[in-house]
Amino acid sequence: MRLSIRQLTKYFEGKAVLDDISLELSDVHSLAVIGPSGGGKSTLLRIIAGLLVPETGKVAINGREIPVEEEYLRRYRMTIGMVFQSYNLFPHLTALENIVLPLQRVHHMGREEALSQSGRLLHRFGLSAHGHKKPALLSGGQKQRIAIARAVAIRPSFLLFDEPTSALDPEYTSEVLDVIEELREERKDLILVTHEMGFAKSVADHVLFLDEGKIVSSGTPSEIFENPAEKRLRVFLDKVLKY
Repeated sequence: MRLSIRQLTKYFEGKAVLDDISLELSDVHSLAVIGPSGGGKSTLLRIIAGLLVPETGKVAINGREIPVEEEYLRRYRMTIGMVFQSYNLFPHLTALENIVLPLQRVHHMGREEALSQSGRLLHRFGLSAHGHKKPALLSGGQKQRIAIARAVAIRPSFLLFDEPTSALDPEYTSEVLDVIEELREERKDLILVTHEMGFAKSVADHVLFLDEGKIVSSGTPSEIFENPAEKRLRVFLDKVLKY
């Protein structure tokens, strides 16, 4: 995956959440974005997802610029898979139908094919026994794995994960991280916003550290975690790795 960010700025209530950031990555399969709360991580991910439009600047993935017009953004969103920290499952639908519905309604797949593909993904992620259940009857880990299955079902060009384990207990966190690791081993391109530093170190080809709307550090996991050059990054890692 090639990622190009040029002079990207995004404001909320007059504050620059992303402040004129630029980045060029030519060959990365798994990118982890780390940093303190409010540093701009999720905002950057949502711009890449086409869910937010920046005030200034451009983002291009694999040489294709992300559009800003809503008509073209809708088409762009259909090509990527997004997994949110809050799952975003339809509460009135079963786990199976949460995967089937976007395939039918958004991607115009026939129902039998959508059911078959969704069933295969439920089996793959160890969820076959839970396909008939609505989200209220599922654990947090099961709900997040359903959300990942839904994202994978559309055969996206790349996957985006926004703090996918932040609402989970440690047991369920490991379930979800195992699934993401499996996708990475299959060479799926992914961008992951996470507070799980050990996982970011092991799964990422490249790591970004965002703080106060700026890219403070950018490098390989060893450069970021083992030999951090920037003081702000060192202070952050000292805090989050203290215990």
